[in-house]
Amino acid sequence: MNDGESFSTSIYEDQTHLAERELSAFTKTVAELFGPEQVRASAEYWLDEAELMDTPPRSTARDWGAVTIAASARLASRIDAAQYRQKSNETIGLSQVALGTTCPKEAPADFTKLSST
Repeated sequence: MNDGESFSTSIYEDQTHLAERELSAFTKTVAELFGPEQVRASAEYWLDEAELMDTPPRSTARDWGAVTIAASARLASRIDAAQYRQKSNETIGLSQVALGTTCPKEAPADFTKLSST
């Protein structure tokens, strides 16, 4: 193997490692936020977006973050946001109760009672 091939292989290996790390971080975050049932679809979206990237496969500089953003947009269109918003609100409510920081659900009708005198 000559120096040019060795350099090219090294760059390819570096890019592969970076891509694997980015994909792993993305799928881990999806699992934490949306559950394991969304991981397979998110990984497929990420791989699809990586294939659609404009740079050549053996390019020295690929923007893996852009791949993650595109895959996230596709995943967002798939997910029922209301379902997860409700789940988040329940979690926030439980956290507030645990911390003793619950807020009233409705503001008092007379806001003058809130001002300090």
